Amino acid sequence: MVLKIPVIEQCTVSGDMQQGIMVEDLAGYLARNKNLIFPHRHNFYHLLLFTKGGGKHTIDFETFDIVPWQIYFMSPGQIHSWSFEGEMDGYVVNFDKDFFKTFLLRPDYLGSFSFFSGFVRDEVFTVKEAEREVIVDTFKRLRTYVRDVDFAHISLLYIFHLLEKQRDLPSPLQEDIYNRTLLRNFLNLIELNYRSLRLPKDYAALLYITPNHLNALCQEVLGSSAGEIIRNRVLLEAKRLLVIKDYAIAEIAYELNFNDNSYFTKFFKKGEGVTPEEFRKKHT
Repeated sequence: MVLKIPVIEQCTVSGDMQQGIMVEDLAGYLARNKNLIFPHRHNFYHLLLFTKGGGKHTIDFETFDIVPWQIYFMSPGQIHSWSFEGEMDGYVVNFDKDFFKTFLLRPDYLGSFSFFSGFVRDEVFTVKEAEREVIVDTFKRLRTYVRDVDFAHISLLYIFHLLEKQRDLPSPLQEDIYNRTLLRNFLNLIELNYRSLRLPKDYAALLYITPNHLNALCQEVLGSSAGEIIRNRVLLEAKRLLVIKDYAIAEIAYELNFNDNSYFTKFFKKGEGVTPEEFRKKHT
């Protein structure tokens, strides 16, 4: 049994898409996609800069108040919805998962930017005033010359670097680079295996390190144990599935590799504080 989650395809919402990328003003994008308010996930990268407007938007069940000059990044697979208020404006960029594949030597390069960490807490922030003019100008140029794929690659990476620089993150030491690479590999492995591998020792073996090393690394960088990170990923997927009302709780438990429905319910309530049914009622 394979569950089908509402996935918004790039071609469905992107209109005049060129070679795997779309750049559009927010007002025009919303006018074309006025019914896109239900929880859904994309199969592409999605970033949005607000320059005007208000309301709320939610990414993986974390809700944010919209303010001008807020920007958010979403990776493929994350669930989001929005509720806008007033006159909205800004810029939207959608690009395919493989957009940088032939342009960058390292296919995992996007993961080096903090806002592509996979954690919602890193994906939403405010653009500092000193960077606003140059970032808007770059968005305008990117929209004008989006058919030039090399220009689009370079411009988008330029925006990423400007935004990463303005976050004032400390430069990592060599040891930090090694540990963060390990952590990124751990998170990637969870993404691939969370349905079947639930123990830190399984992931530590795949990374050729000890479970103690893995746990210490997770505690130091993320403030959670390796086991908690694995369980949180399973819990997140359960929440994503629960907002789609067509599937029974037992079906979701089966998809996530729980032995029975009652065990899944206990797992969910321990992590979220409510039963799956209560969570679904609240979010749908």
